[in-house]
Amino acid sequence: MKTIQLVDNFGIERLKIVEQPQPQLTKKQVLVKIEAVSLNYVDLLVIKGLLNSNLSLPYIPVCDGAGIVEKVGEEVTAFKTGDKVATTFIPDWIDSQPTAQTTDYQTRQGLGNISGQLSQYKCFSANQLILIPSNLTTIEAATLPIAGLTAWNALRYGNLQADNTVLLHGTGGVSIFALQFAKARGAKVIITSSNEKKLQKAQQLGADLVINHQKDANWETTVRNMTEGKGADVIVETVGGSNLERSLNALRMGGYISVVELLDGFKSNIDVLALIHQQATLRGLEVGGTHQFKAMNREIEAKEIHPIIDRVFSWEEIKAAFEYLEKGLHFGKVIVSF
Repeated sequence: MKTIQLVDNFGIERLKIVEQPQPQLTKKQVLVKIEAVSLNYVDLLVIKGLLNSNLSLPYIPVCDGAGIVEKVGEEVTAFKTGDKVATTFIPDWIDSQPTAQTTDYQTRQGLGNISGQLSQYKCFSANQLILIPSNLTTIEAATLPIAGLTAWNALRYGNLQADNTVLLHGTGGVSIFALQFAKARGAKVIITSSNEKKLQKAQQLGADLVINHQKDANWETTVRNMTEGKGADVIVETVGGSNLERSLNALRMGGYISVVELLDGFKSNIDVLALIHQQATLRGLEVGGTHQFKAMNREIEAKEIHPIIDRVFSWEEIKAAFEYLEKGLHFGKVIVSF
């Protein structure tokens, strides 16, 4: 079978196609034929050595994937041959509240200790997989484990209501999923981007109001003007860094900000007086547990939601796929198919 690995060093250019024997199934495992993987920003960090510079090479990267169950071990009851499945990003967080043990980075596929999904076949434990929504293909379902569940939880924790306004930044996977989930719940959506064509696509997808933040230096004020002076009820903060304080200024009093990404860096300066005055809830959010994944899948089925996929690359085009992601050319998700 074919795998794609970082063989001897970090960098997109170091990804290589490597032939390996098909893995042997144990009685507690599930053998899956991987049909598609979805690329996330965290995968780029891994490949460039920015997340873990001590990563042991060779290594198979990429966290999210989906495929078809080829065979199940004799002790496995949750899955059967032919099931369509996706991977779970935090496999030990099954239900209830997260803990240090259930969210341990050492258990996450594609981050270092456990290999990722760039492999034609892979053996999984049952908690590393979930059945996909019945209305999705495996290519669509590959987008769910990180981007989909992050967006769904960002709105759920904010208790988004039909008469609310949500503010989204950019047009990557999380923001576009959040746009779809918010519109499915009847909420109003404001989205920012520096790309006019992407803003037009967002409007076609249902965005009520759009802001080109490159042309509008005071977009926080614009958000307030668009909401009759109140500000957004819920904000999904996908930029981080200095953008977080600006989001706080665009929030209504008593509003909610889900901080889910850090494209603008790991550090942010917050005006604590503004935080207090706004009586805002500021919550860091990291994807979600299996129980939330199942709930999201039920909503996807019930409301016939289909992920927005920008491009599908073949596995031979893996370097081009990551370069495309790195340049931020995508609207929605970038897929690599086997």
